[in-house]
Amino acid sequence: MKVFVAEHPLITHKLSVLRDHKTPQPTFKQLIEELMTLLAYEATREVRVTPTTVVTPVATTTGVKLSEPLPLIVPILRAGLGMLEGMTRLVPTAEVGFLGMVRDEETHEPTTYAERLPESLQGRQCFVLDPMLATGGSLAAAIEFLFERGADDVTAICVLGTPEGVEKLQDTVGGRNVKLVLGALDEGLNEQAFIVPGLGDAGDRLYGTAE
Repeated sequence: MKVFVAEHPLITHKLSVLRDHKTPQPTFKQLIEELMTLLAYEATREVRVTPTTVVTPVATTTGVKLSEPLPLIVPILRAGLGMLEGMTRLVPTAEVGFLGMVRDEETHEPTTYAERLPESLQGRQCFVLDPMLATGGSLAAAIEFLFERGADDVTAICVLGTPEGVEKLQDTVGGRNVKLVLGALDEGLNEQAFIVPGLGDAGDRLYGTAE
């Protein structure tokens, strides 16, 4: 598994505002979208393309276009939805599927409660969106789900991650073609399996339900 941790002053600046507990919900949502676009640039560095002929006003040249089948973007509900617009802004022709996953608050084990994906992902590049890589259980289960459907290349994009989550993913995916793109790698998890220093519950802060 390849791991890329973004190191860019704009990303660090936006993360700093996201972490602040006083940042209002509309600003938080906008920053998540902006961060997603920045991270998507790195995440799509190896997106599959095929040559195509382009006729400019001056001459004919060779360019590229996204290969078929088109990439599939898969936000993990609910928090991953906040990242979707930032990703599709960069790759507007990509297709979109959804995975609904919930983590047991006591065992921290994930379960899949909903999915809206093609029956076969044979030959597909998939981009999984999940703001927080905490224990890694939900993201690992999502990646397993996609490979079971036939995907052969999965890139996971997270705003924040932990060493525990990265290790969990590495243990789960083995030698399969997986890339992880992080906005930052935080210190670790507390007793409640929340990321430290983190930014709190991303879903609650995105949708205005945080106390």
